Amino acid sequence: MKISKEQFKKEYNRALTSLYASEAHDLTPLEQYITLGSVVKEYTAQNWMQTKKEYQQEQAKQVYYFSIEFLPGKLLKSNLLNLGILDTVREGLQELGIDFVSLEEIEADQGLGNGGLGRLAACFMDSMATCDVPGNGNGIRYRNGLFKQKFVNGYQVELPDDWLRHENVWETRRENKAEIVRFFGDVHLEEQEDGRIIPIYSHTEDIWAVPYDTAMTGYENDTVNNLRLWSAEIPPSEELGYFSEDRRKSIHSISEILYPDDSNYDGRLLRLKQEYFFVSAGIQSIIRYYRRLGIPMEHLAEQVSIHINDTHPTMCIPELMRILLDEEGMSWDAAWAITMKTCSYTNHTIMAEALEKWPESMLANLVPRIYQIICEINRRHLESMTPLYGENFTYRTAVIQDGVIHMAHLAIIGSHSINGVAKLHTEILKEKALHDFYLAYPARFNNKTNGITHRRWLLLSNEGLSELISDYIGTEWKKKPNELYLLKAFKDDSVLLEKLEAVKFANKARLAAYVKETMGIEIDPHAVFDVQIKRLHAYKRQLLNVLHILSLYLSLKETKTDNDIVPRVFIFGAKAAPSYSYAKEIIKLINAVADLVNNDASIDGKIKVVFVENYGVTLAEKIIPAADVSEQISLVTKEASGTSNMKLMLNGAITLATLDGANVEIRDKVGDENMLLFGMQDQELYHFYDSNSYHSHEIYDHNPRLKRCLDALVDGTIPHIEAEGREIFDSLLKYNDEYFVLKDYDSYVQAQSRIDGLYRDRKKWNQMSLLNIAHAGEFSSDYTIMHYADEIWNVHHNKNL
Repeated sequence: MKISKEQFKKEYNRALTSLYASEAHDLTPLEQYITLGSVVKEYTAQNWMQTKKEYQQEQAKQVYYFSIEFLPGKLLKSNLLNLGILDTVREGLQELGIDFVSLEEIEADQGLGNGGLGRLAACFMDSMATCDVPGNGNGIRYRNGLFKQKFVNGYQVELPDDWLRHENVWETRRENKAEIVRFFGDVHLEEQEDGRIIPIYSHTEDIWAVPYDTAMTGYENDTVNNLRLWSAEIPPSEELGYFSEDRRKSIHSISEILYPDDSNYDGRLLRLKQEYFFVSAGIQSIIRYYRRLGIPMEHLAEQVSIHINDTHPTMCIPELMRILLDEEGMSWDAAWAITMKTCSYTNHTIMAEALEKWPESMLANLVPRIYQIICEINRRHLESMTPLYGENFTYRTAVIQDGVIHMAHLAIIGSHSINGVAKLHTEILKEKALHDFYLAYPARFNNKTNGITHRRWLLLSNEGLSELISDYIGTEWKKKPNELYLLKAFKDDSVLLEKLEAVKFANKARLAAYVKETMGIEIDPHAVFDVQIKRLHAYKRQLLNVLHILSLYLSLKETKTDNDIVPRVFIFGAKAAPSYSYAKEIIKLINAVADLVNNDASIDGKIKVVFVENYGVTLAEKIIPAADVSEQISLVTKEASGTSNMKLMLNGAITLATLDGANVEIRDKVGDENMLLFGMQDQELYHFYDSNSYHSHEIYDHNPRLKRCLDALVDGTIPHIEAEGREIFDSLLKYNDEYFVLKDYDSYVQAQSRIDGLYRDRKKWNQMSLLNIAHAGEFSSDYTIMHYADEIWNVHHNKNL
């Protein structure tokens, strides 16, 4: 949009008068932020209305992206960038005596996700709008996010993440679009006089699902899509029936917190309730909109694409069937054909514990009609598949097995497309994890490697680098990120390489100042910043990282042979699920090692360890531009894709990695020589699995450096980890090291040791950094979304990007 500074200042002053009947200098920073948000939202409103009107008038096919997580981060700066008025607003505020940065800091991260899954969904929303894909997000408006992480004596403590404590200026409550979601009760089928069979409900618990809509602005294109998040409330007509606080809490808890503790029955029931809640509300909302178009229901799949992001929204399939059967009066075969053509599914993991399974009894009690439909889906699947593939094969693909409902199986059977999120991951799905399904439905399987939006992860978070890039290759790359490839032409340009180093140093200095201010730890911007930022899980192997740090520290202390190393700062950011005790023990270990290392003057600051609290999108925007090394060290085959690898690569970090997930494709782009690769490959791992021949104790017995490092966990070398050290020690030796940390240790140490020499050669390091940036544009989520649009959803998009 086009707007002058004078026009913006006039509209800002008008808004603050309307909201607060005051002048700017009399407002608190929070009030100034709310005023600015209201002005920006008003700028967006016309395009938002126009986009919706065009979709309806043109009867455009729309995508509905169902995800239990959305992690958009702060929206103020992003919206201003996409509207094309970021600099105008900054300068206008400065002339009004208002500090834009302080307003940025007031905005809360929208705490609606845990990690990569939610951040991917947010990147996809940004890219759908930018690529002119008619797209809608559908999720839950959690009153509290995952949790606010604090460290107390090195232990993770979970506090409520009250991200809504102040007004969320970006959302719009739409009570007129609310839906009723039914739980519990009894359902029986009754034949009508016309021969139709309809369900009769009684004694149900009805929840009022109220949508809150947030505008998703495209980059400089006037397209504004919709993110719809549902809040669970008591139906107004039943308000008097909820006279006890416990009954009211039972309703509000549905949208209270992301991922309730599922270590007990009540927690699992609440999580299942959440999943059906947003699925049912969302599907009902879609059908409500579709009916207004006046198009026969038989053509639903030509107008609507419902995408299931991981297994959490899998009940989209039986819920759509419920509406088509019970409310539209369709036959089973007609409803099933429409449902399959409409729904598609992304698998994000091969980890068995993440492929959701629910006890039949729980689902039958909570959503009895949905359970009836799932049973019929399963019965028909067995009936049709058994003659073709035999009983054993068919049973392995059944939705219901031994009293357990397999949601991934339901998602596959009820979708026309199943995609993995990296080439290696998709091959593993086809050849290993979902092999039976691939044999049965080979045409449904495809790959869509994840991507990231360079607008958030470069234009917003690393303005210095963005400006440097534009100075050399122009600005077209901002809309066509694969044009970053033009930077390859400057790999021998010493002036550019020096400027690239200066930008990186400035970012490191800013991060060092933040760490000093918030944590009291002094870190040297001249040191190598070695970064591992991702969810804390054993397969991601933060443990391998900290064992190397401990080994390096012990070597400095005991042999003095590493005193000439380039100083290193190891930076962690991670949350562990509240009930994941082993991950929380690793957090305690990292913090204990940090205390030991950071307070030992004898090593002369050669290594420092920083574990930032409450890692999220905003912290990532500080850390990623400052990173020199990107730790992507998951056990091969376990990481579906990874996207921090792409974000760090885009900002010039060198990837230290196993050939897992999208690391394989990064290697294919930048070459082995511009990465630091280590560890087993997939076939070697499968050999260990097949032969049962891995014995971690043999490695411990024959590797003195590693043995000394592991012994430090239990011999008092590291203070205050007696219990945690023993648990971790036993997991590696007594229980045979499930994630092959010891197997990959030597290879990892060797890769780490290469960093020293490479980093000392400043030209070589900066060339590697530049080449990583040059290839990162190919991992833009814009291109990923265009592949989804063409190959899965069959929807319009802008083909000029």
